[in-house]
Amino acid sequence: MRDSVWITRLLAISLVILAAIVLLLSNKEVSNSNLTANSQSPSEQKVWSPANVQYQSAIKPTIPTPKPNQPTPIPNQSPNNQVAAVTPKPQPTQTNNQKNNQKTNQKNNQVIKPQPLPKTPFTTTATFRSYQPKYTVAWADPSNYGDRFVTDIHGMPLMNPPIIVLHETTNSAQSAVNTFKTNNSADENRQVSYHTLIARNGLVVYLVPPDKRAFGAGNSVFEGAGGIETVQTNLNLKPSVNNFAYHVSLETPPDAWDKNVSSHSGYTDEQYYALAWLIAQSDVPDDRITTHRAVDRSGQRIDPVSFDFDKFFNILHTFRVKNA
Repeated sequence: MRDSVWITRLLAISLVILAAIVLLLSNKEVSNSNLTANSQSPSEQKVWSPANVQYQSAIKPTIPTPKPNQPTPIPNQSPNNQVAAVTPKPQPTQTNNQKNNQKTNQKNNQVIKPQPLPKTPFTTTATFRSYQPKYTVAWADPSNYGDRFVTDIHGMPLMNPPIIVLHETTNSAQSAVNTFKTNNSADENRQVSYHTLIARNGLVVYLVPPDKRAFGAGNSVFEGAGGIETVQTNLNLKPSVNNFAYHVSLETPPDAWDKNVSSHSGYTDEQYYALAWLIAQSDVPDDRITTHRAVDRSGQRIDPVSFDFDKFFNILHTFRVKNA
């Protein structure tokens, strides 16, 4: 009798443990379940392509508009309802020394900007046209991205051709999407986003329109054939490549979730093909496709780890070819 009681208890405990294991595994499997793929529509995906990343010199400056519910300023009016004349305040004049100092400061602080590289036109191949990954759109919160600037903090015009920066997530794709959807208006240090995320199954997740500036890299510099390229657009932040970068991230494998590792099991074939398909639509040349590790100047970013550039470029070159 006593033996049968113990057997019953052991069976009950085993069932509880088994249920817990199943629950944990199901939670991991559900991580991407909310990222539902949309129906295939190449025309819709085209607007999210890195081909729509503009040269800064081609961007038209925008005029700030009043925020919602912000009252429009009303001119001062005289008692007879006529607009009163406004006398402009005298502006302080600069001495020659002040002007020279200002020019010297601007010259010393000027970011090295290479001349725009000629756009290398590519043609997509039949292999590209025969491949069509699934996609979804998961808008990042507006606090996590901004406009691309036509001038830096010193008023110098920006002429940088686009680059593509490759990243990887620190956890699941769904976890990254949840982070980007969080409003971080109150804390600039927490504002972060990519333009596009590619899940383990090759699902392309569009997050930020390509004509906008995603906050994918902080203190960063791109060293290319034309020289050193970086842009400072905020006095309180270090210069970065964000103003001319298109940021793409790969979902990291589960064995590296929330772990600070220098290598892991790698990315899926579906991710490599989806990434090559995405980039094949752009005119960004091979030597302007880089990584977060390469552009980072904080000494803290090493992603994407275990990325196989040979494999990626082999696929990319089957998807697009240079025009003669």
